[in-house]
Amino acid sequence: MSDISHSALRTPHYTYKPNGEVPPGEQLPAGLRRIALGVEYCGARLHGFQKQKSAAQTVQAYLEQALSSIAAEPVTLVCAGRTDAGVHATGQVIHFDTAAERPLRAWVQGVNTQLPDAVRVRWAREMPAQFHARFSARARSYRYLIHSAPTRSAHVAGEVTWTQHPLDLVAMRAGAKYLLGRHDFTSFRATQCQAKSPVREISRLDLAPVGQLIVLEVSANAFLHHMVRNITGVLMAVGRGERPPEWVGQVLGARDRSAGGVTAPPFGLYLVDVQYPEEFQLPQVEPGPLLVPLPLGGLGK
Repeated sequence: MSDISHSALRTPHYTYKPNGEVPPGEQLPAGLRRIALGVEYCGARLHGFQKQKSAAQTVQAYLEQALSSIAAEPVTLVCAGRTDAGVHATGQVIHFDTAAERPLRAWVQGVNTQLPDAVRVRWAREMPAQFHARFSARARSYRYLIHSAPTRSAHVAGEVTWTQHPLDLVAMRAGAKYLLGRHDFTSFRATQCQAKSPVREISRLDLAPVGQLIVLEVSANAFLHHMVRNITGVLMAVGRGERPPEWVGQVLGARDRSAGGVTAPPFGLYLVDVQYPEEFQLPQVEPGPLLVPLPLGGLGK
C-alpha cells in the first residue's frame, strides 16, 4: 500500500485532483503515474458505464474493483464517453492515477482475470500527465448494427437491433447527408441531455450492408446524449418509407426534440473509436465489433 493520499495535493502552481486535468508544464505529484486503458464491453446485461448506487452491474464499478485489486489501493477512473445501459464498446478509453508500480501486462492480463466476461481490457499505456481520457479526445466514432429480416435471429440478441421491415439504403443515405457538418442538434439530443451547447460537427456518416447487417458509422467531434440513437431512429423511419429523405433536414432545422421523436434501441450501438492527438501515441486497434471486420471509413469500399 502507498503512503500517498489521493485527496487533493497542492503544488506551487496548481492543485492536483485525482484523474483531473494537469496544465501544460505541470506534473503529477511525486510517486503517482497516469495509466490509460483501452476497454471493450458487451452492454447487453450491464446497466451502462457510469457507477450507480442502485445497480452494481456497471462497467465503471467492475473496472474500479478490478483495478483496485491489482493496484492494492483504491482506484477511481475517468472515461472518454459514458454509454447507456445496453450500449456496447470496442474502443472505450479510460485513465486513472495510481501510486502502484506494475508492469503494463498487469493492467491488461491481471485486470482481466478480475473482470466478468462482458468486460475486457485490450491495451495499457503509461501516459504523460497532460493526457485526459475525456478532455484530450478530439473525435469519437460509433457504429450502429441493424438486422433487417422477417424474423429475429436467435444468436445476436442484445448485440444488434432487429427490424422486420426492409430498409431502403438509398433513401437513408440521402437523408444522412443533411446531418453532415456543423449544426445545432437539439432535435437529436435527449430531453435530459446536460451538455451546455447542442452544436456538434459530424465529419462522417456512412451506411452500408455488411453481411446480413446494415451498419451505420458516424464520427463527430463529440456527441449529445442519445444523439446517435436518435439519428438512427430517424434514418430508419426514412428507410421504412414512412418519411422522405428531406424530412431529416426538416427535423434538424426544427431544433425541437419532438420534431423527430424516434429513438432507436441501445442494443445495436457501439463506441468503436476515440481519437487523440498523435503526441499521445495510443495503440491503433480494429474498431470492430467482430461482426464488422472493417477499418473506420471502410463501409462500402
